Amino acid sequence: MAVEIGVAPITRAQLISVARSFETVTLSDAVLSLLEDQRAAIDALVASGTPVYGLSTGFGSLATTFISPEERRDLQRSLIRSHAAGVGAEVETEVVRAMMVSRLTNLCSGVSGVRPSTAEAYAALLNAGITPIVHEFGSLGCSGDLAPLAHVALALMGEGDVRDRGGQRLGAAEALRVNGLTPVVLAEKEGLALINGTDGMLGQLILALADGEALMQLVDVAAAMSIQALRGTDQVFLAEIHALRPHAGQLVSASNLLALLADSVVVSSHLDDPTQVQDAYSLRCAPQVHGAARDTFGFATHVADVELASAIDNPSVLGDGSLASNGNFHGAPVGYALDFLAIVVADVASMSERRTDRMLDVSRSFGLPPFLAAQAGVDSGLMIAQYAQAALVSEMKRLATPASVDSIPSSGMQEDHVSMGWHAARKLRKSLEAFADVIAIELLSAARALAIREPLTASPATAAVSQRVNAVTGGPGHDRWLSPEIAAVAELVRNGELLDIARRYVALS
Repeated sequence: MAVEIGVAPITRAQLISVARSFETVTLSDAVLSLLEDQRAAIDALVASGTPVYGLSTGFGSLATTFISPEERRDLQRSLIRSHAAGVGAEVETEVVRAMMVSRLTNLCSGVSGVRPSTAEAYAALLNAGITPIVHEFGSLGCSGDLAPLAHVALALMGEGDVRDRGGQRLGAAEALRVNGLTPVVLAEKEGLALINGTDGMLGQLILALADGEALMQLVDVAAAMSIQALRGTDQVFLAEIHALRPHAGQLVSASNLLALLADSVVVSSHLDDPTQVQDAYSLRCAPQVHGAARDTFGFATHVADVELASAIDNPSVLGDGSLASNGNFHGAPVGYALDFLAIVVADVASMSERRTDRMLDVSRSFGLPPFLAAQAGVDSGLMIAQYAQAALVSEMKRLATPASVDSIPSSGMQEDHVSMGWHAARKLRKSLEAFADVIAIELLSAARALAIREPLTASPATAAVSQRVNAVTGGPGHDRWLSPEIAAVAELVRNGELLDIARRYVALS
């Protein structure tokens, strides 16, 4: 079903459906009527002859340069060509499409002043599955994600390179021709409107929220498996305990863990063992850490929802038809949220790695063999899997260094403070990729450990997850080539299969 872009804001789920599933978009009649009214205001300003930023002046530090009427459309084309200056690796298709959906909603929001035909052409680019090639570097997260958005606008003009729905690279002009689309000749202000927003960093935040929230549920599953593998207790997750410190995320994570551990023979088998007075922090404090991360995701979700419902452009068309310069394009709100998420997922990953290490250490694992090896000494078991996990966590800690504390002045010091929000978004994507692998290694280790604990059985939910993990890895046994086994579990993490298995038994939040 097509996503309609109307007067009301679209949802995060709708944006993701267009970005990842190539869902189509339509523009409502109300939006097209609004754009007609906006454009009339712009045309009146153009006809007045008054110098107006974005219409009849240069850009950035060139804002005092007057542009003659006969050169104003050249101004828009030149703006896009000069700003399409990205360098480095290609950005992922889903990121470009998410950015395009966000920018289209802004074009339709009531402040940009673009012609209805230009907004429709932008929508047609999405619907044809044409993805402009955008590069890793070029945005400072202020005055909009300028270079990334300019590469999209360049394709709209029939210039630059794109990828078609099948991923083949070709020239934009050819892609438009094949799909029966006509290059857009930009009118006054339209070039600026196409590139002036936080859409690149916002699109990546919305994608990261979807991925990260699923991983936060799965890390509760992994913790529950490790707690059983390490003969931990479920008594520290009782609701009465967590009501004493009722942070919302903590309550959710504790409830998840208690449900995931229900009916575990492994847990009930040692509750009276006097040698285990208290579990280690990486087990006992999982709800506090996982929960704090969940609360951070809640904060970032609020930021994303506000930003997605916002109208971001400079200058903006006001209700009286005037144009007002502003700084709403500054990416600080989104950049801060992106950086905050990178910090918390690194910390949760660090706790996951500590649980894995504990399972592999014969002095702390309560009877498990060294490194979960079949024949310790001859076999190394999962020793180096923990090395890989530790390396991933170390990289995530490096990626947790905030990008938003940096600022490099640009545009002749006119843009003297920038957000680096795009960089924060790129860091977070890499961190979430690593996080998925970290969880996969904990799951691999815990599933093997639980198999070794048999005939004592894990809880139904975690036993089912463990069985699936061991099915793709081979479970306990003599040393095998380990990388493919880790990759196989990581694929089950990323495609959501393991989370779906757990949800058949427990209603995870």
